[in-house]
Amino acid sequence: MFVTCVLLTSAPSLQKKMNFDGFKKIFHRFLQVKGPSVDWAKINRPPEDSIQPYEKIKAKGLPDNVSASLNKLAVVKLNGGLGTSMGCKGPKSLISVRNENTFLDLTVQQIEHLNKTFNADVPLVLMNSFNTDDDTKKILQKYKHHRVNIHTFNQSRYPRINKESLLPIAKNMAVSGENAEAWYPPGHGDIYASFSNCGLLDKLIAEGKEYIFVSNIDNLGATVDLFILHHLMSQPADRRCEFIMEVTDKTRADVKGGTLIQYDDHLRLLEIAQVPKAHVDEFKSVTKFKIFNTNNLWISLPAIKRLHEKNAMDLEIIVNPKTLDGGLNVIQLETAVGAAIKSFNNAMGVNVPRSRFLPVKTSSDLLLVMSNLYSLDAGSLTMSKRREFPTTPHVKLGSSFTKVQDFLTRFESIPDMLELDHLTVSGDVTFGKNVSLKGTVIIIANHGDRIDIPAGAMLENKIVSGNLRILDH
Repeated sequence: MFVTCVLLTSAPSLQKKMNFDGFKKIFHRFLQVKGPSVDWAKINRPPEDSIQPYEKIKAKGLPDNVSASLNKLAVVKLNGGLGTSMGCKGPKSLISVRNENTFLDLTVQQIEHLNKTFNADVPLVLMNSFNTDDDTKKILQKYKHHRVNIHTFNQSRYPRINKESLLPIAKNMAVSGENAEAWYPPGHGDIYASFSNCGLLDKLIAEGKEYIFVSNIDNLGATVDLFILHHLMSQPADRRCEFIMEVTDKTRADVKGGTLIQYDDHLRLLEIAQVPKAHVDEFKSVTKFKIFNTNNLWISLPAIKRLHEKNAMDLEIIVNPKTLDGGLNVIQLETAVGAAIKSFNNAMGVNVPRSRFLPVKTSSDLLLVMSNLYSLDAGSLTMSKRREFPTTPHVKLGSSFTKVQDFLTRFESIPDMLELDHLTVSGDVTFGKNVSLKGTVIIIANHGDRIDIPAGAMLENKIVSGNLRILDH
């Protein structure tokens, strides 16, 4: 079953008005704010008790009646992105990632499994953008016999701004033709206004829902965690935690991720775009800022309603510069969903295992989740028990693998990677069936060369370069 939340009404004038009001506010703030949005000298590390270790949350165990807690939860997936960075057309959530299952398939399977196991009613809510809405709605028909109620709503559509003139580049309200590049969805911080304005927030509250679990649809580690849910539900009414941000330990690969800081006596999300240039290296430091935001968030629905009605969410503006195909420099004014943490009462971070952060942004990530490093059960991916180390290998595939279609043609089957630590592949390289990769493997085909890794090959701590062709005879 699925329900589409139409923004107030299908009348286009109101749709335009609501988008314009939101844009007018953010643009006005953008013009008023000069200089960086943070004073670096006022940044402090969060107090010890403001970020709890996951083990402490888990140690509390689970309640006798898990379904009662689940019935107060809705799952929201951020579904506004396209698959263009991986060479795919349409919504990224419709890319196949494991056994012909898409991100959306796996999400539905996870929630259906929860609902069946605990006899619960956890709905799935998709926040679409104008880029993904039509294609997503068409595909939702296939889930109508699943035990999941699916709702959709659209985030706003804002006009891109000419960097020089600061005027919108759109000629009219159309989203196609000469206006195809004139619009953008303004970041996931728009969830609060769009969710409230479309009526879905009130609908879920009326159905007895108290919290939403929000995450990116391409993070395959972002499943409903019953221990965090129980922690939220077991708080005294007068000290109810209204916002949990899941953070995890930073590695060298995560230096650009947003982090939690203490600022003006509040927990606050600090994104790299807000950092003054002179302090960027300090921000990237793994020693000073040890954790980063996974964008797995647990947020109180009544608190969203209260803050939205009071217009009390002051989300920092992220100025995102872009160069369009024709060379025109534009800016997009965006906000991040996690930036609202400072506005909620008793907000906290939970330092979760790395396994809860498994994003698929590139074909290198795709290779990991398609491999035998992970096992799939009821839509959830977990690290294989046969892997001796809990960390994932570092995989770097070259530009020949960027597009999913090219990536798939270069592997006759996905290699055995259970004992792999590091893989770098560059140039025109293909893999035969049943290849095994162990330790550190580097494969470099120089320009004009080609390397075919033969079927059944086992590469352990090897560097392969030059030319290796295997021809049919």
